[in-house]
Amino acid sequence: MTTEPIVATRDVPVVLSRRWGVSAVVADYWAMTKPEVNFLIVITTGAGFYLASAAELSRFPWITFLNTLLGTLLTASGAAALNQWMEYPFDAKMRRTARRAIAAGRVDPFHALTFGVTLSLAGVAYLTLTAGVLASLLAFVTLISYLLLYTPLKQVTPLCTLVGAVPGAAPPLVGWAAARGHLDPGAWLLFAIVFLWQFPHFMSIAWMYRDDYERAGYVVLPDGVTRDRFVSAQTLLPLFVLLVVSLLPVHGGPPRLAYCSGTLVLGIGFLCCGLRFTRQRSRSSARRLLMASIIYLPAALALIILLAPRG
Repeated sequence: MTTEPIVATRDVPVVLSRRWGVSAVVADYWAMTKPEVNFLIVITTGAGFYLASAAELSRFPWITFLNTLLGTLLTASGAAALNQWMEYPFDAKMRRTARRAIAAGRVDPFHALTFGVTLSLAGVAYLTLTAGVLASLLAFVTLISYLLLYTPLKQVTPLCTLVGAVPGAAPPLVGWAAARGHLDPGAWLLFAIVFLWQFPHFMSIAWMYRDDYERAGYVVLPDGVTRDRFVSAQTLLPLFVLLVVSLLPVHGGPPRLAYCSGTLVLGIGFLCCGLRFTRQRSRSSARRLLMASIIYLPAALALIILLAPRG
């Protein structure tokens, strides 16, 4: 469950209702689940499950796989709705989020709370019944830490990104636990990749919308002369570590040349975007870094699935 949307929020309900005639109310509730974020969550959960499953595709546990994705999707959707319920007074102060359904007054806060709680509980319960207790417990801990730790810390300290990156990196653990019933070193390697990826991803967003965040009272970046050093450290250090960590084999054994080559190309490209951003600190360089992050993670996971040695 990533700490921030992978793209800037658009007025999804208006677009949907105009183009496809979908009810504005349904579109508002759909937008509250942050489908753009859930897409990435489903990808990372699915990658964790697939890599943990030792079965060939002919014997792949498709039912458990789909149940895991559905349970995780329900939990993540509930978390997104509850996050917007908690933050709607602040969302109303930001140009980027002022059109969200609760902030704009199109959805009653109590209804949003009920919607979020229902989805969250349904997701956790569904995972318990179909994917196992460990997967369900991991999803529940992720939900609670995202809502009760990361969300309020955004108004307290710039280190909120460090805290939020933990639940943001948990979906691969949920998928792995659903497939095996326990966590192996490979699961934690996937966790580390997603954990490190979030820092440059969020720094690009925080920089582009820093005025919005300040207007709403969020302390996602420090004030004064330390800001530039903070942004550089939280962008470049994780990128350098990510470049090394991504080369480690998920299941052990010598990594394949094709995998190492592809991973290095992705990692160096991502790092170059980070270096340009920290030198220029412009909106355009931040947007390029954001786009690089959106490309990097699915591509890196695809390389691991297709080219890394299987256990």
